[in-house]
Amino acid sequence: MTDPLTVRLAATVHAARTSRGLSSAALAENSGVSRAMIGKIERGDVQPTAALLAKLSSALGLTLSELIARAEGDERRVVRAAEQPVWVDPDSGYRRRSLSPASGRPLELVEIELPAGAEVPLLASTFLHQQIWVLDGRLRMREGAEVHELDVGDCLVLGSARDRVFANPGSLPCRYLVALVPRAT
Repeated sequence: MTDPLTVRLAATVHAARTSRGLSSAALAENSGVSRAMIGKIERGDVQPTAALLAKLSSALGLTLSELIARAEGDERRVVRAAEQPVWVDPDSGYRRRSLSPASGRPLELVEIELPAGAEVPLLASTFLHQQIWVLDGRLRMREGAEVHELDVGDCLVLGSARDRVFANPGSLPCRYLVALVPRAT
């Protein structure tokens, strides 16, 4: 049985793709996600992973938060903690809470909780400036060949590397805040 958010994400990905005049083949080529998987996602047959959604949102010129906010259909100025959209990656347990109201653009605040021992590869969004602030635990972040070991209170400005891996080397969950804004063009 498909949950309501997966159904709304399916419709949102489809709408974003078609509004840009992209075929599923073009989106597959731009995102690195197979046409077959895009079809499954757009039909709501699968719950996409964080890595897949990040690739698709980047290829569509959206942040992951924007994609999820569009799926939620939310334009409020205040989003209470209990109402903030939470998405959990079915593969890693990576938990993403969108803190900012959708109407709060251009700034987005996102809380991430990464389970102990979890590792999540995410493709960088070239149109975003992002900073990470570790709230609890330890975070190991790889950007290409560069590795950053972050402890509580550490803050990192993300670089330009395309391939990133977020890992929790500790025995407790790692919680961190991501602040992101579009890069000036």
